[in-house]
Amino acid sequence: MDFLQPSSWDDALAARAERPDALPIAGGTDVMVELNFDRRRPGALLDLTRVPELREWTLADGVVRLGAGVPYARVIGELGDRLPGLAMAARTVGSPQIRARGTVGGNLGSASPAGDAHPPLLAAGAQVELVSAARGARRVPVADFFAGVKRSVLEPDELIAAVLVPEAAGPQQYCKVGTRNAMVIAVSAFALALHPDRQEVGTGIGSAAPTPRRAPEAGQFLAGELNWAARTPLPETLAAEFGRRVADAASPIDDVRGSAAYRRHSLAVMARRAATWAWDDLRRAA
Repeated sequence: MDFLQPSSWDDALAARAERPDALPIAGGTDVMVELNFDRRRPGALLDLTRVPELREWTLADGVVRLGAGVPYARVIGELGDRLPGLAMAARTVGSPQIRARGTVGGNLGSASPAGDAHPPLLAAGAQVELVSAARGARRVPVADFFAGVKRSVLEPDELIAAVLVPEAAGPQQYCKVGTRNAMVIAVSAFALALHPDRQEVGTGIGSAAPTPRRAPEAGQFLAGELNWAARTPLPETLAAEFGRRVADAASPIDDVRGSAAYRRHSLAVMARRAATWAWDDLRRAA
């Protein structure tokens, strides 16, 4: 197996174009597990850790451009106020050592249905910036990025450059069910983002379908029922109905971590709680 280690973005794109069989690696928290268990044996590894552009984030016009190589620890420490849902999810990823190495870009690259970063990115309405040396850059909504179990729309000559995430305009929440709070693959996960500026509710479901997905009908239902002007308390019946509709949007399976029925039940509970917590936060901020 060859080992490629470019030190610039242009060199990384050139290497990707020349060696489409090369597997990009950032923190290695997913890739090394697959290599150790001999689940993948690529022709080469394309190490991106020495590309400085990937480890930067910027803010412009209310959108955070998060470099694909920015680790979870920095998301927590530097972006918790701007991207609270993503920071909440980042806190549940592995151990401190894993959070110091693992990246949101790497999580997207693996395209796992259980990726912790995916639900909050879906709820926030993020976009993925993909770049090819031959065709240049394109932006894909996160909702359209996943193509199947551990498959995405990433082309063989493309690399993930960044994730573009709108700054939070309102409260966000992230919930995850597992045998413990962190260092565990989610049995199910749910993220919610309130967008009071446009009176919308963003949603994201993880580990309960072949791909991470939104629950758009549930979000539209809740947004239409909320009293955005007076911000009166959220009725329990409304929160419960929202939870039921979120669960209906999932298509889980039975596996070693949990049954499909349990996943649907846990999603309904998490969605109900997330909506209540986020709405209460918005009311307190009024």
